[in-house]
Amino acid sequence: MARMYRVLGFWTLVIGLMAFAGHMTEFALLFFAQAVAFVFLGYLNFTERTYILMFWGYMFISFIGFTYWTVFKMGMPF
Repeated sequence: MARMYRVLGFWTLVIGLMAFAGHMTEFALLFFAQAVAFVFLGYLNFTERTYILMFWGYMFISFIGFTYWTVFKMGMPF
């Protein structure tokens, strides 16, 4: 399971690099920070249960953040 966190770090780094190449600086910095966090957590060798609970927490926070941003920060499309 620790190896999968390093894989997540790699893919978030790739997404961050593509965003940086597309001149989306804030988006890229967000994904660079996530890549560093995932790789760091991947080398801590927690139990599988801990990694799963951390991923659930990560997904919960990201879904809440995405919902907040799309409802309250983005304008109405019409």
